Amino acid sequence: MSNITSEYGFTIIVPLYNEEDNMARLESSLASFLEHSIRKACVLFVNDGSRDGTLAGLRDICSRNSDFHYISFSENCGLSAAIKAGFDYAESPLIGYIDADLQTNPEDFNLLLPYLEDYDMAIGVRVKRNDTPFKRFQSRFANSFRRMMTGDGATDTGCPLKVFRAAAAKQFPMFKGMHRFFPALLLLQDGAKYKEIPVSHRPRVAGVSKFNIWNRMMSSFADCFAYRWMKSRYIRYRVGESDILR
Repeated sequence: MSNITSEYGFTIIVPLYNEEDNMARLESSLASFLEHSIRKACVLFVNDGSRDGTLAGLRDICSRNSDFHYISFSENCGLSAAIKAGFDYAESPLIGYIDADLQTNPEDFNLLLPYLEDYDMAIGVRVKRNDTPFKRFQSRFANSFRRMMTGDGATDTGCPLKVFRAAAAKQFPMFKGMHRFFPALLLLQDGAKYKEIPVSHRPRVAGVSKFNIWNRMMSSFADCFAYRWMKSRYIRYRVGESDILR
């Protein structure tokens, strides 16, 4: 059996955890974007072991949208695992990522996609953020600390709107929390580069945030040290000669 995502140029990964209240908005917003995406696109929902009606909602919206597809975990594994599953299962040449809360706009994928001609990844930078002042402070502080620790130069790694060349995304060494380090992980690959592009930001109107001060800030600090350890041991090689191709 073939993987249906191989029939598309662009697969949008949408991780979900207890987002039943957002299903109608997700269906409407993503279906609208697919109609005029600059690349032939599909949506791959990843249900991260939701305990509400999310899976039932997924079955429903995927049954009436031919470009919507899903995979569902048997238990909750976390956001990084859901994104990794999307990378593993998507077989299109380009992969995108957006959060189910739709605080970023799927329409902005068309701002990012053209940069994949010259870059391995394009990431959104949220302008005029619709978050509380404390949440914005947490984000600025965490981003500053991460830049100092990783040297990735990225402005807003927490922005949940990104596009990748699949070949680059599938090489990311993924661990829990590593979704915050995509620019730094990309730069481990020889010659890889990314581009930042301003995107819009909206308030959450349904569901509740899955993040708090502990998993937003404190765990990310520990992950910075994990990244430093991993970077010092990351394996790189170039083959200079081979006779395996006939």
